[in-house]
Amino acid sequence: RKVEGLENVPKDKPFIIAANHSSYYDAMLLHCIIIPKIDKKIHALINSYYWKNFMIKIALDWGQGIPVFVEKEKDSKKKNKLTFEKAVNYLKKNELVMIFPEGRRSNDGKLQEAYTGIAKIALKSKVPVLPFGIIGAYKVLPKGKFFPRFRRCEVKIGKPMYFEKYYNKKTNNKIFENVARSIMKQIAKLIGQKYNY
Repeated sequence: RKVEGLENVPKDKPFIIAANHSSYYDAMLLHCIIIPKIDKKIHALINSYYWKNFMIKIALDWGQGIPVFVEKEKDSKKKNKLTFEKAVNYLKKNELVMIFPEGRRSNDGKLQEAYTGIAKIALKSKVPVLPFGIIGAYKVLPKGKFFPRFRRCEVKIGKPMYFEKYYNKKTNNKIFENVARSIMKQIAKLIGQKYNY
């Protein structure tokens, strides 16, 4: 339906795209908005589960997606350390990284609790986080459906968020949680919700 806040997109520096997640449509939508604006590669963090399907794996590898390993997967902590390093390296190359901090799709568009991975990457890379609020994507392509509906959604882009006060300082889980929470609160504001986690 409409996109607001395109003027907030940094043109001369790398950044992390952070958005709420309620549909597979979200990922395509953000690529369609950002790439024509600044023509940079976007590397999305995606559940490693999707690499198990050969056809999807081809598309994910072609798009240089970054696999994230769930806790029940063997050596997930060790593998995710490499995942975060890969994301930071892409940002150092002046490319973009896209993360859905909730880590999974919401059935009804209501915000879920975020993981702290986005905070770890933001503080290590020292690049801004650009919050995106997507309203109504779950109505366009609901969870479990394969064909889009004749519906429209809205995207609101907030101002870049900087976390300089944590740069070059010893970090811990509480700091990571605070950073992730502040990002989610900005996303919540963009979509007219409250983030209560």
